[in-house]
Amino acid sequence: MCFQLLPLNPKHLSQFKKDMQESFQQGAVDEFSDIDIEILPERDIDRSLSAKGACAYEAILNGEIVGGAVVLINNETHHNHLDFLYVKKGTHSKGVGLLIWNAIEAQYPETKTWETHTPYFEKRNIHFYVNKCGFHIVEYFNKYHNDPNEIDEAEKFPETDYFADFFRFEKNMNEPHS
Repeated sequence: MCFQLLPLNPKHLSQFKKDMQESFQQGAVDEFSDIDIEILPERDIDRSLSAKGACAYEAILNGEIVGGAVVLINNETHHNHLDFLYVKKGTHSKGVGLLIWNAIEAQYPETKTWETHTPYFEKRNIHFYVNKCGFHIVEYFNKYHNDPNEIDEAEKFPETDYFADFFRFEKNMNEPHS
Protein backbone atom coordinates (compact mmCIF):
# COMPACT_ATOMS: atom_id res chain seq x y z
CA MET A 1 0.00 0.00 0.00
CA CYS A 2 1.39 3.39 -1.03
CA PHE A 3 -0.27 6.38 0.68
CA GLN A 4 0.63 10.03 0.13
CA LEU A 5 -0.89 13.29 1.32
CA LEU A 6 0.17 15.92 -1.19
CA PRO A 7 -0.62 19.60 -1.65
CA LEU A 8 -3.72 19.90 -3.83
CA ASN A 9 -2.76 20.09 -7.48
CA PRO A 10 -4.59 23.14 -8.92
CA LYS A 11 -5.55 20.99 -11.93
CA HIS A 12 -7.53 18.77 -9.53
CA LEU A 13 -9.43 21.59 -7.78
CA SER A 14 -12.74 21.10 -9.58
CA GLN A 15 -12.76 17.34 -8.94
CA PHE A 16 -11.59 17.90 -5.34
CA LYS A 17 -14.63 20.09 -4.69
CA LYS A 18 -16.99 17.66 -6.45
CA ASP A 19 -15.68 14.64 -4.54
CA MET A 20 -15.88 16.51 -1.23
CA GLN A 21 -19.46 17.61 -1.93
CA GLU A 22 -20.48 14.06 -2.87
CA SER A 23 -18.94 12.67 0.30
CA PHE A 24 -20.68 15.20 2.55
CA GLN A 25 -23.97 14.77 0.69
CA GLN A 26 -23.82 11.00 1.12
CA GLY A 27 -23.44 11.41 4.88
CA ALA A 28 -26.69 13.37 5.01
CA VAL A 29 -28.50 10.99 2.65
CA ASP A 30 -27.43 8.05 4.82
CA GLU A 31 -29.08 9.75 7.79
CA PHE A 32 -32.13 11.44 6.25
CA SER A 33 -32.79 9.49 3.02
CA ASP A 34 -34.76 12.05 1.04
CA ILE A 35 -32.71 15.19 1.53
CA ASP A 36 -33.25 17.80 -1.16
CA ILE A 37 -30.77 20.53 -0.21
CA GLU A 38 -27.08 20.80 -0.95
CA ILE A 39 -25.16 19.96 2.22
CA LEU A 40 -21.85 21.53 1.29
CA PRO A 41 -22.23 24.46 -1.09
CA GLU A 42 -19.20 25.33 -3.19
CA ARG A 43 -19.13 28.78 -1.55
CA ASP A 44 -18.24 27.10 1.78
CA ILE A 45 -15.34 25.23 0.20
CA ASP A 46 -14.16 28.39 -1.57
CA ARG A 47 -14.35 30.37 1.67
CA SER A 48 -12.21 27.77 3.39
CA LEU A 49 -9.69 27.57 0.56
CA SER A 50 -9.27 31.35 0.51
CA ALA A 51 -8.98 31.81 4.29
CA LYS A 52 -5.74 33.01 5.85
CA GLY A 53 -3.43 30.06 6.46
CA ALA A 54 -5.42 27.64 4.28
CA CYS A 55 -3.65 24.55 2.99
CA ALA A 56 -5.43 21.96 0.86
CA TYR A 57 -4.30 18.38 0.41
CA GLU A 58 -5.28 15.44 -1.72
CA ALA A 59 -4.92 11.89 -0.43
CA ILE A 60 -3.51 9.37 -2.88
CA LEU A 61 -3.65 5.64 -2.26
CA ASN A 62 -1.92 3.36 -4.76
CA GLY A 63 -1.96 6.15 -7.35
CA GLU A 64 -5.66 6.99 -6.97
CA ILE A 65 -7.10 10.12 -5.31
CA VAL A 66 -9.21 8.82 -2.41
CA GLY A 67 -9.89 11.93 -0.33
CA GLY A 68 -8.49 15.17 0.90
CA ALA A 69 -8.50 17.89 3.50
CA VAL A 70 -8.38 21.63 4.05
CA VAL A 71 -6.63 22.93 7.15
CA LEU A 72 -6.10 26.46 8.46
CA ILE A 73 -2.65 26.87 9.95
CA ASN A 74 -1.78 29.65 12.38
CA ASN A 75 2.02 29.76 12.57
CA GLU A 76 1.93 32.25 15.45
CA THR A 77 -0.40 30.52 17.93
CA HIS A 78 -0.11 26.95 16.59
CA HIS A 79 -3.85 26.57 17.22
CA ASN A 80 -4.89 25.06 13.92
CA HIS A 81 -8.24 24.17 12.39
CA LEU A 82 -9.34 21.22 10.31
CA ASP A 83 -11.98 22.78 8.05
CA PHE A 84 -12.71 19.73 5.92
CA LEU A 85 -11.58 16.15 5.77
CA TYR A 86 -13.29 13.85 3.32
CA VAL A 87 -12.97 10.32 2.08
CA LYS A 88 -14.16 9.80 -1.46
CA LYS A 89 -17.56 8.14 -1.81
CA GLY A 90 -17.10 4.39 -2.12
CA THR A 91 -13.81 4.40 -0.20
CA HIS A 92 -15.15 4.46 3.39
CA SER A 93 -14.29 1.93 6.11
CA LYS A 94 -10.83 1.19 4.71
CA GLY A 95 -8.78 3.35 7.08
CA VAL A 96 -8.29 6.18 4.59
CA GLY A 97 -9.61 8.88 6.93
CA LEU A 98 -7.15 7.91 9.63
CA LEU A 99 -4.29 7.82 7.12
CA ILE A 100 -5.23 11.37 6.10
CA TRP A 101 -5.49 12.60 9.69
CA ASN A 102 -2.21 10.99 10.79
CA ALA A 103 -0.43 12.56 7.79
CA ILE A 104 -1.85 15.99 8.68
CA GLU A 105 -0.66 15.67 12.27
CA ALA A 106 2.79 14.63 11.04
CA GLN A 107 2.86 17.60 8.65
CA TYR A 108 2.29 20.06 11.53
CA PRO A 109 4.18 18.72 14.59
CA GLU A 110 4.33 22.18 16.18
CA THR A 111 0.54 22.26 16.56
CA LYS A 112 -0.60 22.82 20.14
CA THR A 113 -4.33 22.39 19.52
CA TRP A 114 -6.43 21.17 16.61
CA GLU A 115 -10.07 22.18 16.28
CA THR A 116 -12.83 20.95 13.97
CA HIS A 117 -16.63 20.76 13.71
CA THR A 118 -19.11 18.19 12.49
CA PRO A 119 -22.92 18.12 12.23
CA TYR A 120 -24.81 16.40 15.06
CA PHE A 121 -26.13 13.67 12.75
CA GLU A 122 -22.74 12.54 11.43
CA LYS A 123 -22.29 9.60 13.79
CA ARG A 124 -19.47 8.19 11.65
CA ASN A 125 -17.56 11.51 11.96
CA ILE A 126 -18.19 11.79 15.70
CA HIS A 127 -16.87 8.24 16.19
CA PHE A 128 -13.88 8.98 13.96
CA TYR A 129 -12.82 12.21 15.66
CA VAL A 130 -13.38 11.03 19.24
CA ASN A 131 -12.50 7.33 19.14
CA LYS A 132 -9.93 7.18 16.35
CA CYS A 133 -8.22 10.59 16.36
CA GLY A 134 -8.35 11.56 20.04
CA PHE A 135 -10.46 14.72 19.81
CA HIS A 136 -12.81 15.77 22.61
CA ILE A 137 -16.25 17.30 22.16
CA VAL A 138 -15.98 20.72 23.78
CA GLU A 139 -19.08 22.55 22.58
CA TYR A 140 -22.47 21.93 21.02
CA PHE A 141 -23.88 24.65 18.77
CA ASN A 142 -27.64 24.73 18.28
CA LYS A 143 -30.55 27.17 18.25
CA TYR A 144 -29.97 27.88 21.96
CA HIS A 145 -26.22 28.30 21.64
CA ASN A 146 -25.11 29.72 18.28
CA ASP A 147 -21.63 29.49 16.87
CA PRO A 148 -20.51 33.14 17.02
CA ASN A 149 -18.48 32.64 13.84
CA GLU A 150 -21.50 31.49 11.84
CA ILE A 151 -24.20 34.03 12.74
CA ASP A 152 -23.61 36.07 9.58
CA GLU A 153 -23.78 32.93 7.44
CA ALA A 154 -27.11 31.87 8.99
CA GLU A 155 -28.60 35.25 8.16
CA LYS A 156 -27.30 35.16 4.57
CA PHE A 157 -28.24 31.53 3.92
CA PRO A 158 -31.28 30.56 6.03
CA GLU A 159 -31.78 27.36 3.99
CA THR A 160 -28.86 25.86 5.92
CA ASP A 161 -30.65 26.15 9.29
CA TYR A 162 -31.61 22.50 8.91
CA PHE A 163 -28.01 21.66 9.76
CA ALA A 164 -27.29 24.34 12.35
CA ASP A 165 -26.57 21.80 15.10
CA PHE A 166 -22.83 21.11 15.27
CA PHE A 167 -20.32 19.67 17.67
CA ARG A 168 -17.02 21.48 18.12
CA PHE A 169 -14.03 19.25 18.81
CA GLU A 170 -10.56 20.00 20.11
CA LYS A 171 -7.44 17.92 20.33
CA ASN A 172 -4.72 19.11 22.69
CA MET A 173 -1.51 17.72 21.25
CA ASN A 174 0.14 17.63 24.69
CA GLU A 175 -2.39 15.07 25.95
CA PRO A 176 -1.70 11.41 25.19
CA HIS A 177 -4.21 9.62 22.97
CA SER A 178 -5.02 6.00 23.77
